[in-house]
This record gives sequence, structure tokens and C-alpha cells, in this order.
Amino acid sequence: MKVEQIYTGCLAQGAYYIESEGEAAIIDPLREVKPYLDRAIENHSKIKYIFETHFHADFVSGHVTLSEKTGAPIIYGPTANPTFDAIIAKDGQEFKLGKVTIKVLHTPGHTMESSTYLLKDENGKDHAIFSGDTLFLGDVGRPDLAQKAAHLTQEELAGTLFESLRNKIMPLADDVTVYPAHGAGSACGKNMMKETVDTLGNQKKVNYALRADMTKEEFVKEVTDGLLPPPAYFPENVRLNKEGYESIEKIVKRGTQALSPEAFEVAANETGALVLDVRHENEFVKEHIPSSIFIGLDGNFAPWVGSLIQDVEQPILIVVPDGREEEAITRLSRVGFDNTLGYLKGGIDAWKKSGKLTDSIESITADEFEKRIKTGEAIQVYDVRKESEFSSEHIENAKNTPLDTINDHLSEFPDEKTAYLHCLGGYRSVISASILKSRGIHNLVDIAGGFKALKETSLPMTDYVCPSTIKG
Repeated sequence: MKVEQIYTGCLAQGAYYIESEGEAAIIDPLREVKPYLDRAIENHSKIKYIFETHFHADFVSGHVTLSEKTGAPIIYGPTANPTFDAIIAKDGQEFKLGKVTIKVLHTPGHTMESSTYLLKDENGKDHAIFSGDTLFLGDVGRPDLAQKAAHLTQEELAGTLFESLRNKIMPLADDVTVYPAHGAGSACGKNMMKETVDTLGNQKKVNYALRADMTKEEFVKEVTDGLLPPPAYFPENVRLNKEGYESIEKIVKRGTQALSPEAFEVAANETGALVLDVRHENEFVKEHIPSSIFIGLDGNFAPWVGSLIQDVEQPILIVVPDGREEEAITRLSRVGFDNTLGYLKGGIDAWKKSGKLTDSIESITADEFEKRIKTGEAIQVYDVRKESEFSSEHIENAKNTPLDTINDHLSEFPDEKTAYLHCLGGYRSVISASILKSRGIHNLVDIAGGFKALKETSLPMTDYVCPSTIKG
């Protein structure tokens, strides 16, 4: 028996390859399926099953394409209702894979079709669970995403999740390995550990949601407390996962059209395409196409695209480092953005050589920022980190305008005075600056190195405790 976790860091997503006696199963595959096909070929195995733990919201799964290429059936748990052919398994139904068995445990709560797959070894001993978004390491799946489809409140879904965990997962032996669908950084939970594999016994000790003495009321309160609004692209990804989608090969072929600066500009004007610059933030700061948006490939690219671009049908033109065109288009398609029309051939250098204008963002070091503060200049700082990061510690008198809700804060930015932006390390502040500039706010200065660099200065810091958390 072989179990391999195939982890994609930028999505904090785990897919799984299970193999026994020349037969393989894939659980929660990503949209580009070549890695799974290559593993099966290399191991002289045949992909027999494709298991989906639920209809994913944060990425488009590769189940449809993988089934088309292998003939393997797609398997969901009870109550799933895809529009394509699939096996809708019963609770407790078992599937043989070589000498091992995969058993379906229906574990609703995150979504109503959510299921955990229990792997039994050739002796029938429980070996591992593939828990999808039902159980994470350090957390459980958020119960607010399926409210509309299930016609239930988040509290009712949380109560259902409580029963699933207590009745289906917690009774399993402590030595059972837990393989979740996501790790730290995913928007599908709020308190995940950085590790991606653990034992169930350890999770019973450290996971707040698995406390043995926890009441359902306590569980519901703790699981629903502090949930941030889900990214706007989630419902559309669910739809694609339920209804199917265009092959990634066609999307990549269409998106890798090399466009001259003239053709690129014409395409942008005629289609209303968003110009998305995916280079490093330092390159974007120096020069970029006016009104383009920066979201760099070397950060949490796909999740930020999904959070900040409202419509997955939005036409997109990309400015991309040479040789990374296919990577950019593939990563866009992972979160359902399939309408990439092409990329700028020759990049920003070709754009400049054609005589077209560029824009830039003023960027200063933390030391230079400190000097400006000490001159007595009235400076307003905008911290675009998450509220939790800001609350922990921030520059004195800074305003918190989190990147994921930056459009809700436009009125807070001054018309004439300079706004100084920073995040933790410099990635998110440049994204924010690009969005603000596209909205007509140009009096911006980015603080390079972000809060990490500011911490090395002598500037005063403060923390903030929300009044609602103060007892007594």
C-alpha cells in the first residue's frame, strides 16, 4: 500500500494518491491532472477511482478531466447532486483497491454531502482518514458556506458537523492518520496548524473542536465565532465543480497567445479585460502599465485573485515573467478564472520600446519612513494586513484597511495628502497600491519590507484589544 500527499502550498491544498496492487485512487485532485497520470504510469498502475470529499469552493477540482482521461468513476458521498455521471455512495459503502479498502463515512456539516474516506489496510485495520474539509489539523471546516444550498443556518450546519465528528470520526482509534484537504492559509478554516499530516489521537488532544467534554452549544459557538466573509469566487467554484468545466488544455492554449504591445492594448480596450501584472512586487513598483493590477505569482497568487477579482468570467490579459506564462494561466484556472486572453510578448520592455507610457509607485525603506516621521511631517499610515495581525501590534496611529476589503475603505484615503501603505513584508501593500491607483488614488507611498522592516526601527508600536473581548 502506498499513500502520497500531493500538497500545493499556494492553495494550502492536499490531494492524495493511494495505490495497492497496481490499482490507484485519487482524492480531491487539482485541475491539472498530469501529476496523477504520471505517477500511475511510473508505478505501472491504473487509476480505478476518483474520490471527492465534497463540492470544493476554494478551487476547481480535476475530477472531470481525470475521469475523462482514465475512465475512472467519480465518487461522492450521500446527497451529492452533480450534473455529470458519478457514483453517489451510501454511508458505509466500501470500495476495494487492490488489497485495501476505502470506506465512505458521511460527515455532513461543512457541506451536506461532505464525506470522509476511511482507508483500511489489507488486514482490515483502520489506517487513515481523508477528511476533506470536515476535519483539519487544529480546526474543522467552516459551517457557513453551504447555508443557501442546504436551507440551513450556519448554527444548524455547525450542529450537524458536531454530530459527524462525534459519531463518525472521534470513535476511531488514536493511531489513525489524518489527511486533511487543507492546511494553514486556507480560507476554509480559521485556526489550522502548519503541519499537513497528524494522528487522530494528537488531534483529540490539541484541536479545540474535538474536546471530549465539549457540549454541542459550546461547539457551535466556538466554530462560528470570528468567521470572516468567504471570498467572492467561492460560489462560482462550487458551481464549476458540480456542473463541469472546459478542459485546462484549451484554457492554456487560449491564454498563451503572445500579443504585441499594440495587439495587447487593442485587446484590453475592445474586451474590457483586466490587465493583471504577475511579476515580482519590486518590478511592478518601478514601472508598470497604467491601471494594471498587481498580484504576484510568488505570493499567495490564486487565493488573492479569487478574493479581489469579483467575476470569474472577467477577461484577463497578463504581464508575466518570460517562461512563466503557462504557470500563471494554470494557477488562474485553479480558482475558476478561465478567460485569459493572452500575455504581453516581450513584457514591460517591449511595452516601453513601442513608445507606450508606464506608471510607477513611490517606494521607500522603513528607515526613510522613520526619518520623515521625525521631521514632524503629518503622516497617515494605512496598514493593509488582516485585522487580527493589526490587533496584535501595529504602528501607532495607523489605520487598518485590510487588503481583502480595500474597496470598502476607498473613502478613507485622502484626496491630497500622501497615504503611506504597508503590510507584513511588502506583497500585499503593492497589491493594495495597484488597486487604489486603478481607482484614481495616486498620492501613495509604499513602505518596502512592510511591518517586518518597521519593527527594526525605533518607531512606537501599540496593540489593540477589541472591547468585546474584555471581561468584567
